[in-house]
Amino acid sequence: MGARMKKKYEAGEATKYITRAQALKKLQLNLKDFRRLCILKGVYPREPNNRKKAQKGKLDKKTLYYVKDIRFLSHEPLIWKFRDFKIFMRKMKTAMEKGDKETVARLKDNKPSMKLDHLVKERYPTFLDALNDLDDCLTLCFFYSTLPRDTKVPANLISLCRRLTVEFLHYVIAAKALRKVFISVKGIYYQVEIKGQPVTILINHLRGFKPTTASDVDYRIMTNFVDFYTSMLGFINFRLYHSINLQYPPKLPGININENATDEDAVEEYNELVAALNTSLVANVPEAEEELQIDEFPSAEGEDKLDEAKREAEAIERLKTLFKGLKFFISREVPRESVVFVIRACDGEASWDSSIFAGATYDETDESITHQIIDRPSVEKQYLSRYYIQPQWLFDCINFRRLLPVEDYFIGANLPPHISPFVTERLGDYIPPERQVLLALERGETLPAEEEEEEEEESEDDSSEEEEDSKPKKNDTTKSQVVKEKKGMKVMRGRVEMPDIKGMDEEEKEHYKFRELMIRNKDKRLYRSMMKNRKSREREAKRLENKRKFHEKEEKTLKKSTSTGKELTAKWSIQPLSSTTSDTQIKKIKKDV
Repeated sequence: MGARMKKKYEAGEATKYITRAQALKKLQLNLKDFRRLCILKGVYPREPNNRKKAQKGKLDKKTLYYVKDIRFLSHEPLIWKFRDFKIFMRKMKTAMEKGDKETVARLKDNKPSMKLDHLVKERYPTFLDALNDLDDCLTLCFFYSTLPRDTKVPANLISLCRRLTVEFLHYVIAAKALRKVFISVKGIYYQVEIKGQPVTILINHLRGFKPTTASDVDYRIMTNFVDFYTSMLGFINFRLYHSINLQYPPKLPGININENATDEDAVEEYNELVAALNTSLVANVPEAEEELQIDEFPSAEGEDKLDEAKREAEAIERLKTLFKGLKFFISREVPRESVVFVIRACDGEASWDSSIFAGATYDETDESITHQIIDRPSVEKQYLSRYYIQPQWLFDCINFRRLLPVEDYFIGANLPPHISPFVTERLGDYIPPERQVLLALERGETLPAEEEEEEEEESEDDSSEEEEDSKPKKNDTTKSQVVKEKKGMKVMRGRVEMPDIKGMDEEEKEHYKFRELMIRNKDKRLYRSMMKNRKSREREAKRLENKRKFHEKEEKTLKKSTSTGKELTAKWSIQPLSSTTSDTQIKKIKKDV
């Protein structure tokens, strides 16, 4: 007997997928609970290779899921929690309609709660898996922590996000884990290194107006993500604090408060002191820090990589103590939290006016302040013992990993361009001069100003040597008279043969054409598109380079015109005569005129 023939859509693509309506019927959930369950478990819709086969011949576009994912969801105990909550809401509704206050109070006391701890362990088996997904978690938690209380978001969730994000910022400060910063229109990007893993965070700007309304953003869907991310961030903070020997939850030195305290004002005041980010946290047991050194293995191939790793380690160590010994005072118009976080993460001291926020450690009148961060065109009272600079200086110093000259960041000065350290350049891209300086510093090279000074010193040394060589020497002439050449014996000076650069270029082009001919036919289309994109990038780079040259030329002409105008006004301005000049001198001046 032959094998039974399979009917159409009984195997292959059609058996792998299931529609959303079929999944709802199988799980016996409504659409709201199904969406929430999929978000918490990390199950998302899938796009099939052949939609007609996956939908069993139907051409209308439907939302499809893997069958194995829906089977996986059917064993989740959270489904029973959703059903318990549904029963709870039905009982509450009937009790409130009847006016039975005792039943309402009893039901509120026995309200079903839902824990997501097992989901964190299920989705992230190792700690590195959780760190890989930490970017979205922190970005969304920071966004929720800045929401006003009148949005359609639970107030306790906003306060929880605020507490967890402040704890994470304290860890970054204590571990000196900040690596890169960039200010954009969306917010401030921070790159943090945790266990050798780079984590990029976007913290939105603190604005004075209300965010978008509930009609523009579906806060219910986002709140489902935040419910899971708060549980995840709590576990991560606990692990990170114990890795650097800090107490969790964070405790301030010299201040004791009970976790179960009933006085809300005292708890709120303590939380504000923690959120000030201005004091170090209490450690469990002080441990002696050991200086880690890179092991050296003799290998001819990896010497360049070893040198690069050494330079990177030295730059990171320098970045950790970049602001050590500097005292900053932050003016009231500057965003306090971001500036304090950046300063403290690089071992600096910061303070502000005590009327703005709690936790200020010193006043503006302190003479030991070295820098005052200010973002206004002028200041009424200035101290000679400190620099008055704009906030961009802090962020540029971190990206360059050294203290930059403060002259370009004074009050009212035109600031240099704020270059992003997150951009990776490809072949043919335009690289502005400021970015070239940043890349040179990452490679361990010196600044262009330092190179120019070194070149000037070398040129001076060469000129002095040439002057010494040009002086006539008597000994050489006497020796030439004594030594006589023999007939038929000559030693001619050798000539340096110049390489044929043009011929070498032509030969290289021919080799390149031969390599192009060796490309397979099915890869030629991809190669052509790659070369087309490269040529377009080169054209764009040339256009931007010409634009930069034109802009610099315009700036030079503008400076010249302003300088000549100042000289003319200074030359033809009426200067008042001094009080010591007598009447006879004034008469003489009038006669001369």
